[in-house]
Amino acid sequence: MDGLKGLTAEDPRAIGAYRLLGRLGTGGMGRVYLARSEGGRTVAVKLVKAELAVEQEFRDRFRAEVAAARRVGGRWTAPVLDADTEAQVPWVATGYIAGPSLSEVVEGAYGPLPEYSVRRLAYGLASALLDIHGVGLVHRDLKPSNVLLTIDGPRVIDFGIARALDAVSEHTQTQAGMVVGSPSFMSPEQVRGERITPAGDVFCLGSVLAYAASGRMPFGSLVSGVHSVMFRVAESDPDLDAVPESLRELIGSCLSKSAAERPAPEELISVIGPVSSGGAAAPWLPAELIARLGQHAVQLLDTDTPPSGQPARPGHAEPPTTVLPTGSQSGPGPAASTGSGNTPAPARRRRWPLALGAVAVVIAAAGVAAVAVPALGGGTQHEGGSDIPADYVGTWTGDVERDGMPTGQQRRFVISHGSVGEVVANSISLGATYECKSDGKLVSASDTEGLRLDTTVVKSAPEGRCSALGEHSLKRGPQKNTLVWSAAGRTATLRPAGHEVVPTAYLGTWERPNADGVGTQRVTIERTPVGSPAVTIDVQGSGGHCTARADFYSADGKLSVGPSVVQRPAPGCAAGSSSVFRIAGDGSLVREFRGNDKQPRTYTKVQ
Repeated sequence: MDGLKGLTAEDPRAIGAYRLLGRLGTGGMGRVYLARSEGGRTVAVKLVKAELAVEQEFRDRFRAEVAAARRVGGRWTAPVLDADTEAQVPWVATGYIAGPSLSEVVEGAYGPLPEYSVRRLAYGLASALLDIHGVGLVHRDLKPSNVLLTIDGPRVIDFGIARALDAVSEHTQTQAGMVVGSPSFMSPEQVRGERITPAGDVFCLGSVLAYAASGRMPFGSLVSGVHSVMFRVAESDPDLDAVPESLRELIGSCLSKSAAERPAPEELISVIGPVSSGGAAAPWLPAELIARLGQHAVQLLDTDTPPSGQPARPGHAEPPTTVLPTGSQSGPGPAASTGSGNTPAPARRRRWPLALGAVAVVIAAAGVAAVAVPALGGGTQHEGGSDIPADYVGTWTGDVERDGMPTGQQRRFVISHGSVGEVVANSISLGATYECKSDGKLVSASDTEGLRLDTTVVKSAPEGRCSALGEHSLKRGPQKNTLVWSAAGRTATLRPAGHEVVPTAYLGTWERPNADGVGTQRVTIERTPVGSPAVTIDVQGSGGHCTARADFYSADGKLSVGPSVVQRPAPGCAAGSSSVFRIAGDGSLVREFRGNDKQPRTYTKVQ
């Protein structure tokens, strides 16, 4: 396979429960290996650099990022399957995507993609960003080498994990020579050292699309120098002359220097739609590339565990192995141990689970003229081996009742494809004084009985307020396009909510004087997806300086946010209740509080 190198003396032979096949590459965070699980699944395992592992701030951030990345799902990304963030040298395993990177295709194998492929690429990447942003992650390093092309659409890799590098001290970054992001595909905010938001990923998306359509980087290559490229990213218009005219407006909107003026991923999806080159079931890539995907799958079938220092090749016996020590047993099974000369047990495992999956790809690739390939954005009743019926997948919201009476609580679910035992749902429960976020692991799924979920609380505001409520049930509702949720005597009729970001009208900083006339209260609202911190409340007065943050919940006519959590304490500084913001007729911002008798507060925009 392209890019796969043999293991060297410095490489382990196994990481956790995964046997290594070869080295895929090396990056700013560590080394990436091709590996197989004991059940025969092919995975990519990223092993963190030893010098990063000793940085406690990095380890803390890496732990948080891996936990969030597990919730992204796998429709448009490489799913996180396993990790050991507590090991002496931490690692994370993701699903291996059997396809070349966009950079490999454009630079050597094929050249710029045709317009219909670029549009389908844009749809898939925007959908991936929706999933990534929806769990509070920002990719920060979306570039052609992090976009893999498969027979049924693009896949994004390395999402969110790169953000952990921000936690590393300046000393370590300088020693390791690391830069978070690739200069030719950075956003202006990254270049200027400003706070990175989901809008930064949209800028990077624009650069990737320009590259895919023209074969040229819109702000120049590093041949002209890193600082020259970064200056053009921050100050100059993109070079889109070689981009087909029909794509320039779409790509140019993503490359706006102003983060607030860039379209949100759901806006891009709405504009593009699940298009194809000639009918809903047409392949999204040219026939030459489809054939190459079939060849890649054949090579994957033949790749076996190599002996030390040799390239991976078919049919080679496995040597005695040394297993990298880990700090937990989070993997799917026990790790292999050092052998005495006999072939270790993992080498004798059956390989048919891998073979069936890879052969399916080969059949689809080879028979493209006879077998219809679904268009992006479509789906069958149970997509890609998922146990979740397709009409359950999406974002849902509704008001909670108990014994037929309203509770004042709201419940929101994001349901993705997946299998029994996997996390397939993320939910938010919003009350007047609390906000709970939970992950739902699929217990069972059927068309008649719906979904049963075993939930785990992943965030509670205030701490300790939330409970999992036991088993959750989701079934199709009596009305079209509704789901009925129930748990612990509570119910809610859920309706499609769509992916939301904070509307442009609310963005910026708003201010009002304190009631005692000393100091001010400032509210800063940022463009973030649902479930992410969007509102910063900053109070400066006679009692000191107090700062709190609140998560964005919904934007159905008004901006609904959860309870504020104190970030910078001061005398008299306390968490606030959930609240609703609206824009008044005179352009001011009005904040109304839920569940208490506080009077609404009015703010005037200052920037």
